Amino acid sequence: MKKTAIQGLLIILLFCSTWIIFLQIDWMSVLKIEKVTEKTEQKLGKLLLDIYKKTNREIENQLLVNSIDSLVNRICVSNNIKRTMIKFHVLENDEVNAYALPDGHLVIYSGLLSATENQEALSGVICHEIAHIQYNHVMKKLIKEVGLSVLFSMTTGSSGTEIIKETAKILPSSAFDRSMEKEADIKAVKYLIEANIDPEPFANFLYNLSGSESDVMKYVSWISTHPEPRERAKYIIEQSRDKVIKPEPVLLQETWDKVKEILNE
Repeated sequence: MKKTAIQGLLIILLFCSTWIIFLQIDWMSVLKIEKVTEKTEQKLGKLLLDIYKKTNREIENQLLVNSIDSLVNRICVSNNIKRTMIKFHVLENDEVNAYALPDGHLVIYSGLLSATENQEALSGVICHEIAHIQYNHVMKKLIKEVGLSVLFSMTTGSSGTEIIKETAKILPSSAFDRSMEKEADIKAVKYLIEANIDPEPFANFLYNLSGSESDVMKYVSWISTHPEPRERAKYIIEQSRDKVIKPEPVLLQETWDKVKEILNE
């Protein structure tokens, strides 16, 4: 009886240790899935972006585009992020939203630009989405929710139109899991500090929108798809506490005001 119990215990220990070893293996690399998904990201990013552009006009006003580019450039250069990896697009849509796509595409809705009171708050949102890109959260989310085989079929043209449209709804309308969102927020604060941009306006943006009762709230997708904005605002402030920050505006106030005027035209 005792011998049987010991054998059973050994089997359990062997199973557990084997399971732990399996968890430590980077199966994405072993099965070469990571390389394959990198090859499909460019096609997938373009495919999804084209769908959004069919229903939302891309804004190409030079002053507005150059202004956003200046913000993105400061963030990237200050944080040693390869600038060519981030490809932003400003789409005309009243939703207060921004989201990352495969292959480094960053979509910003005009509604978000209108809702942000200052360039620092907008920079915070941009930093958050760049963090998602840098952590490869976008592909991880799509693989989890859609499946690798479906993503492959989309890029090879063997997937149906409805599947592509349904996949396109995922990134603008649903959050990443809680750990990914917090990871992106914490990294965003680091990006802001390294770029000499004050993180507090970003925290205020989250806090104020979460408690707003104005008509704009029905358009606030970026807040509604992210968990507990007031809690996020608090730990954004905590992450920046005691950090040495020498705020340096990227844009002249006159330029920021002109961006706002363009959006109101």
